[in-house]
Amino acid sequence: MSVLNGKKILLGVSGGIAAYKTASLVRLFIKAGAHVQVIMTPASKDFVTPLTLSTLSKNPVYSSFFNQDDEDAVWNNHVDLALWADLMIIAPATANTLSKMTTGNCDNLLIATYLSAKCPVYFAPAMDLDMYKHPSTLSSFAALKQFGNVMIPAESGELASGLSGEGRMAEPENIIAFLEADLESKLPLKGKKILITAGPTYEAIDPVRFIGNHSSGKMGFDIAHEAANLGAEVILVSGPTHYKAKNSLVKVVDVISAQDMYDACHLYFNDVDVAIAAAAVADYRPKVVALQKIKKAADDFSIELEKTKDILASLGAIKKNQFLIGFALETENEIENAKLKIQKKNLDLIVLNSLQDEGAGFKKETNKVTFIDHNFEIEPMELKSKESVAVDILNKVILHFSKS
Repeated sequence: MSVLNGKKILLGVSGGIAAYKTASLVRLFIKAGAHVQVIMTPASKDFVTPLTLSTLSKNPVYSSFFNQDDEDAVWNNHVDLALWADLMIIAPATANTLSKMTTGNCDNLLIATYLSAKCPVYFAPAMDLDMYKHPSTLSSFAALKQFGNVMIPAESGELASGLSGEGRMAEPENIIAFLEADLESKLPLKGKKILITAGPTYEAIDPVRFIGNHSSGKMGFDIAHEAANLGAEVILVSGPTHYKAKNSLVKVVDVISAQDMYDACHLYFNDVDVAIAAAAVADYRPKVVALQKIKKAADDFSIELEKTKDILASLGAIKKNQFLIGFALETENEIENAKLKIQKKNLDLIVLNSLQDEGAGFKKETNKVTFIDHNFEIEPMELKSKESVAVDILNKVILHFSKS
């Protein structure tokens, strides 16, 4: 899966012959799973039509501050466009547009949006050979790099003038490859391996019945998805759930029982940098599993249970340099019980859930957690979506490695 998958990309198109390449560029962004919004300078419409880019991006194309044909003259808000984007790419970036970007000569919607952008900005120059090498252009390159913008170098080859040399806008495939490589190199968990557990475990009573719980697995899958988006290689050991991994960097290991999960975790634990135990593992299992379906006969029926192995405690006992995170779902004495788990299981951090909190717990889209670290520092969080909680958890992981 491309690192561009799910990214909101703002593509600025300025008025050069290379603008015709943006049709292929938009198509490749969409193929990579990105969401694309296009802003065109008025001059760029002489080289490629807004209808083409609108059709390919599946979004309206903007080129002015308001639609002149619209009787209501609705304002195209450059600030909203800039804040929407995860990335802004200006391609082609002509000498004229580059100069305006450096000086702040804000005479069109594209430059106004650029000046409002808080996201990373990339620019792909496109112009003739002598223009590309002119001191004013070189000065624009240097200034924009100093601003923190990233230049996608032009390529050499035949130019529109008939000359041959440097100044061709990078081919769309090469722009995609450049962006992917640059983004991947900056991912905070690049090179890290993370083990995550998710979902419930099912402990068999007979061939058709089991002891289980209401865990959906969503929290663990959200953590896995976010970790992969941050560049980590993820091993997700999951009990029965309908959720599927959304990223190719996530290796899903399907298990059923607590023993299955125990075995899988111990298979991978020594090779990981982080382990996050988000699964709701059964504490007990039937001591004897019937080989045939148990018939409904007696009015009373009892099952003798035995403890399952404590996966988190067993990992804590053998951990070396791994950053170990556990979850605690409590209904009473939450803080005290969570602190005991940190000590008993040798954890670096625990994520505490309480069923007393509205919106928290199993089969919910939201969660309300409290972080407690090994020094017993307590950080309560607000009610958030589970996706946002996953971000918070992984920010703790990033912080840990930034200190080490």
